[in-house]
Amino acid sequence: MKPYVKIRSKRFSNIDLKIVDGHFATPNSHINYYIELNTMKSRQSEAMAAAKAMAENYNYDTIVDTIVCMDGMEVIGAYLAEELSRAGIHSMNAHKTIYIVSPEFDGTGNMIFRDNNRGMIRGKYVLLLIASATTGRTIARAVECINYYGGSLAGISAIYSAATKIFDRPINALFTIADIPDYKTYRAEVCPMCKNRVKIDAICNGYGYSEL
Repeated sequence: MKPYVKIRSKRFSNIDLKIVDGHFATPNSHINYYIELNTMKSRQSEAMAAAKAMAENYNYDTIVDTIVCMDGMEVIGAYLAEELSRAGIHSMNAHKTIYIVSPEFDGTGNMIFRDNNRGMIRGKYVLLLIASATTGRTIARAVECINYYGGSLAGISAIYSAATKIFDRPINALFTIADIPDYKTYRAEVCPMCKNRVKIDAICNGYGYSEL
């Protein structure tokens, strides 16, 4: 892998995004940049800064009962719950606090919530928290899952998203395509890098990458 390049957030001077160019395969597409998010998700100071920035996207009249964390976003999710509570975001839960939960995936890749966790979704206002989105398909599946289990979508937050909205709901991302203007995503069958026989550098998803 080539060395990472850091991109400073235009809105938040204490938040950086690390990227590296190449040819990468994700579960839904091929992309020309890998975005490294594990440090931001795992390092306390960076996770807290990201959560504080994300909280600014939600007004005091927003209701959030549950934060559904995808891609290992639980640390940021915990800080986000704290920031939302401090900002006066209301919860309808009996104890006036915000649940933090992650879905599982069955053998066919479908998102599921176990019986003991479904009470955190059913009848709740749910904020979806995801690390990154390229095509928006993962977000769409997650929203459909939340709806299936009886939750109401309160918002969508991401560290990076190439998509701007899904189902007419905005994706509140710290970094967007404007920060990486030459970021490209292709369906695998029409990827020009594959057609030009450019070697895939790594297979990656929201949890990280595996070099080939």
